[in-house]
Amino acid sequence: MATVYDTHAHLDDKQLYPDIEQILQHAKEAGVTRINTIGCDWKSSLMSVRIAEKYPQQVWAAVGVHPHETERMAADCVERLFELAKAEKVVAWGEIGLDYYRDHSPRDVQQRRLREQIAAAKEAGLPIIIHDRDAHADIVNILKEEHGGVNGGVFHCFSGSWEMAKQCMNMGFRISFAGPLTYKNARIPVEVAGQVPLDYLLVETDCPYLTPEPYRGKLNEPARVVYTLSRLAEIRRMDYDLLALQTTENACQLFGCK
Repeated sequence: MATVYDTHAHLDDKQLYPDIEQILQHAKEAGVTRINTIGCDWKSSLMSVRIAEKYPQQVWAAVGVHPHETERMAADCVERLFELAKAEKVVAWGEIGLDYYRDHSPRDVQQRRLREQIAAAKEAGLPIIIHDRDAHADIVNILKEEHGGVNGGVFHCFSGSWEMAKQCMNMGFRISFAGPLTYKNARIPVEVAGQVPLDYLLVETDCPYLTPEPYRGKLNEPARVVYTLSRLAEIRRMDYDLLALQTTENACQLFGCK
């Protein structure tokens, strides 16, 4: 069985963590041998590191503050995250970015905190994980101005156009696809997924959210990344095992698998 890397999960989520042993076993049975669990604020970043340390053969961590949480960040949060990022199991800084769909934090605050975290990630030598919802132009401009791709990175659950994807890749970012790629109305993601060069592709769940078909509407977990990968293989008319190998290799190159 080909091994798969779920590059974006939230194992600390209260819907998943109580059953984490079973969830990780499901992942192993599905061939999902590596999982990144992603921070969204200080508490979840710390929890992500603890989970990765507890399950060192299967889980790695990212630390960062999601745009929704930026207005509530403590003044010293970035400095504390920078120290946390020195932990051996931390492979990325994220998820960070802009979310103009929900606007849970003012846009100027989101932008300022994004720039601060890009600078910290650069100093830490870590790739960044980008959350972008309805903020395509601003996020691309900020990443260009801040040279955000200097250590590589990924646009998680990519939702932009092919033209945007090319700009992101030119800055050093991989393009990751999640459950929405399997949805019937996924016209633009399908178009992009068919054109991204093989060595820039990643897959993820974003669990417990964005459950792929045929389980849409139910709780998502890392084992279900195989359905997104299967759809990606179908779109690209590729062998599943070969694509699993390539996307895992891409993720290992980006996150420095140890």
